[in-house]
Amino acid sequence: MDLGIAGKRALVLGGNRGIGHGIAQALVREGVHVVITGRDAVRMEAAVVQLKACHASVQVEAFPLDLADTAGLAAFASKIIGGFGPIDILVNNTGGPGYGGASERGIAEWTSSFNEMVLSVITLTDALLPGMRKRQWGRIMTVVSSGVVQPIPILGVSNTLRNALVTWSKTLSMEVANDGVTVNVLVPGRIDTERVRMTDEAVARKDGVTVEEAKRRSTSMIPMGRYGSPEEFGALAAFVAGVPASYMTGSMLRCDGGNIRSV
Repeated sequence: MDLGIAGKRALVLGGNRGIGHGIAQALVREGVHVVITGRDAVRMEAAVVQLKACHASVQVEAFPLDLADTAGLAAFASKIIGGFGPIDILVNNTGGPGYGGASERGIAEWTSSFNEMVLSVITLTDALLPGMRKRQWGRIMTVVSSGVVQPIPILGVSNTLRNALVTWSKTLSMEVANDGVTVNVLVPGRIDTERVRMTDEAVARKDGVTVEEAKRRSTSMIPMGRYGSPEEFGALAAFVAGVPASYMTGSMLRCDGGNIRSV
């Protein structure tokens, strides 16, 4: 299927690893010019090399970015537009907060996590959205967690704050639908990334079992009996970014091997 997005320009937050890298890879293979962000310069350099190998004729660049610096995000967006070009596809993909429940986390942790996970996404989107609306074409995708549907016990802060992004996305989708801009939420299940492996380790410590046992318990709850790959999740994002998905907006789309029990 031709997704009709060759030549478009995408910004993928956290595109140097994990799910973000899987999405960037899928977009590059469709001929999309991609800029990735991250905080690890070495990983970003390696990711750029890998992405360029997927499609020799596309432009791939990397810019360091700390999402905790919300005050600098508008200037960052201007820098991207000036040096890379107008952004047509924005993939909001942030890191996760520390492990633990929802109680007794402290106001400082809640505030810091809100700034980095929620306010950063809203601020950056606001900076790039006017150009999309002016061009009458745009895709905004925000990666959350299955915890927004089925709360994960050791991810109390994540469950709470990522749900704010779900309702923000739904509200925004109604505001910009008539401008040719779609806004959707992507919900990963257990995708085999560094973050998921860290989660298995956290569960193992909490329950006093081995990491292997924690992973076995996790996969036993997934009907497909395995973790997904970043490439499989990237394929979903590429389709949502494509022209065939132009009538799809304000939705939550899961890629979880059937793990979430609700319909």
